[in-house]
Amino acid sequence: MKNLKNTVKSLWKDESAQGMTEYILLVVVVLAIAMIFKERIKEFVSSKLGEIGSDMGNFKSQ
Repeated sequence: MKNLKNTVKSLWKDESAQGMTEYILLVVVVLAIAMIFKERIKEFVSSKLGEIGSDMGNFKSQ
């Protein structure tokens, strides 16, 4: 956590405004995509976790 804080501080102090803007835009785009596809992501993760649970149940019974 401290490493992340130091990284953010160094990025903030960086005098290259273009670089900081690019990082901010990248984060915004990733968050927007995550929000748009939130339901699909939740369904996919739930499906995969269900498959893993089922496979583990089959493994225990053998």
